[in-house]
Amino acid sequence: MKITAIARERRPTLHFLREIRSISPVFLGTDIDMSAVVRHRDTVHKHSYVAYVLHAAARVLAAHPEANAALRGAGRPRIAHHTAVNGKFTMDRTVNGQRVVLSTVLPDLERTDLAGIQRQIDHFRDGDPEVMPEFAGTRLLQKLPWPLGGLLFRLGVRPLARRAAVLGTFAVTSLGHRPVDDFYSVGGTTITLGVGRVAERPVVRDAELAVAPVMRLSLTFDHRVIDGAEAADVLADLKHALENFTSEEG
Repeated sequence: MKITAIARERRPTLHFLREIRSISPVFLGTDIDMSAVVRHRDTVHKHSYVAYVLHAAARVLAAHPEANAALRGAGRPRIAHHTAVNGKFTMDRTVNGQRVVLSTVLPDLERTDLAGIQRQIDHFRDGDPEVMPEFAGTRLLQKLPWPLGGLLFRLGVRPLARRAAVLGTFAVTSLGHRPVDDFYSVGGTTITLGVGRVAERPVVRDAELAVAPVMRLSLTFDHRVIDGAEAADVLADLKHALENFTSEEG
């Protein structure tokens, strides 16, 4: 047995997990017939499925301002309803030889078209997190002593005025590149969407059995901010948006 200190590259993840312990998560899920999205992908550059989810979710949340919100405090809670829709998405990256999850926030997605979202995703996925200025804060958290790093993280994310910029107003995380169907995560936001793989599955259309590309989509919501009915409306509207995606939207 060998016991060592945890790799410093994992410190930001641990700070984040400690900070979100106050969230009261509830989990929903549904199947999405991705036929319309697949047809659209066949006519344009192969945008990632995450880009489609970010695009659709931003527009749905703009129509559900109660879910595009953040809460702080226990004894005397306060809530912020955000005017913009900022999407956080996560990436599986290797930093200094250590495999870690990194995240970044894409601002104003309700006003960003699909191609613009994909360009931002490509920028972060193709860049080097060890030198990119956008990850300077993450690198600082990796270097600071544990107590100081935790304090700095809390000061950075707790103020409601900063929450949308540093954590996003919703989060999208995906394991769809692997044979994973269900993925339930807590992204530190009121709404977190977990993206599973797209696989050919049997569906019923017009009372007939067919085969279609189906994606399992999970939604985790913070019960302190919204209730199940509102979260179910968000998931239903998102399902409708993806299943009826057209080229005019992207």
